[in-house]
Amino acid sequence: MALPSKLTHVARSGDARMVDVSAKRPTERIAIAEGRVHMTRHTLDSVLKGDAKKGDVLAAARIAGIMAAKRTHDLIPLCHPLPLTKIAVEITPDRSESSLLVRATAKVVGQTGVEMEALTAVSVACLTIYDMAKAIEKGMRIEGIRLLEKRGGRSGRYRAKE
Repeated sequence: MALPSKLTHVARSGDARMVDVSAKRPTERIAIAEGRVHMTRHTLDSVLKGDAKKGDVLAAARIAGIMAAKRTHDLIPLCHPLPLTKIAVEITPDRSESSLLVRATAKVVGQTGVEMEALTAVSVACLTIYDMAKAIEKGMRIEGIRLLEKRGGRSGRYRAKE
């Protein structure tokens, strides 16, 4: 795989820099990301029943993901603060894999994309699930955090291969 000829976040001197997007025309941009938290069937049943000692795991994870997306620029160096118009975090149980699938959709009308916001939402939601259920099981695994799709901007549409 060829490396890009020009890294946008590195100046000619090698110093890190935030990209100047002021000349770019605002467009609608959407990103969808996902991740998965694997656990034992017992843990999954406890989470779904609401038996976790810390409370409603799924509600807390959704809120944490939304809050994280809104603070991405504070967490990831060189990310622009964005006026998100939508951030949704969906958590779906998958009994066949004994896991919770976390999917986040981020949307903005702006000059730069929202991939990092969607990925941050998924990451923090997965970490929150782990935190809230670790009293039941410490061996849970967070896996497969990835960008599924992005639309808008100069680079157009991207869709991950299954």
